[in-house]
Amino acid sequence: MMKKLFLRTLLAASVIASWTSCEHKDLCTDHTHTISLNVIFDWQKAPDASPASMALYLYSEQGGEPLRYDFADRRGGVIRVPSGRYAALCLNSDNTDWAQFRGMSDIRTFEVFTREAQTLRGYSLATRSLPRVEGTENESIVATPGMTWSGRLDGIDLHYTDGEQSITLLPEEAVCHYTVDIINIINLKYFKGLTLDGTLSSMAQGYLPGLNRATDTCVTLPFTADVSDDKTSVHGEFLTFGDCPTTLTSHALTVYVILTDGTKWYCTFDVTDRIHSADDRRHVHILLDGLTLPKPIVNGGGFQPSVDEWQSVDVDIEM
Repeated sequence: MMKKLFLRTLLAASVIASWTSCEHKDLCTDHTHTISLNVIFDWQKAPDASPASMALYLYSEQGGEPLRYDFADRRGGVIRVPSGRYAALCLNSDNTDWAQFRGMSDIRTFEVFTREAQTLRGYSLATRSLPRVEGTENESIVATPGMTWSGRLDGIDLHYTDGEQSITLLPEEAVCHYTVDIINIINLKYFKGLTLDGTLSSMAQGYLPGLNRATDTCVTLPFTADVSDDKTSVHGEFLTFGDCPTTLTSHALTVYVILTDGTKWYCTFDVTDRIHSADDRRHVHILLDGLTLPKPIVNGGGFQPSVDEWQSVDVDIEM
């Protein structure tokens, strides 16, 4: 009798020990160490910035795809993050209408770029049919970027704690502002429209926020310029990622003009020095003075090119 009682007691103790062992193991396996992180976007480097939203990418030192967190407030907010060591990259996320991304698995290859442009905005001219400057024929014509702000922070150590931790990133402007003015234009009154199309060659295709620099691939950017009320000048503004940082290239600015008789003309200017010698490479002003456009052909007199052909205008102006 005592022997049976001893065996039953031993068996019960073994079962209880087994239950206790399993429960302890499950607790350790299922517990996820996440911490509360207050993300602060400090705009001291871009005090006038006004993005509608921000995105944060956390890159673990152990590798793998980045963790993305979105913020509706430009100032940041509180998120839950797995503990570990990270590098952080922030970028405004209110740019989905123009921005495309690639190389996102590595903070050093994360690239923002724009899609190819099929037409120009003013006259909806097909980009594939435009006359191109020699040496730029193989450059893609891509859309200009929108406002972009970015920042990076390295060496983030997020350890498990009951309290809240915080990080601060300092986003700054990543694009360049380009302004084009062509003044004292003769015969602009024969131009058919209110906005003039143009292109600027050999500009950077994209931007690497993790390295804070433009990419090395050169593209051609389209832009539009408004015609003045007195029909003597045009003015255009657009954003770029700047010129290619490691390649010394020349830059050609071309404007496309359709006159009232339907004939098509283009004018090309070498603006390389204007860009490379700008006092502020983030704010480049290209001023051209004294362009003379042809007059429309009337009554069938003289040489009359096909309206489908592009004719070149000889340029001899001061820059």
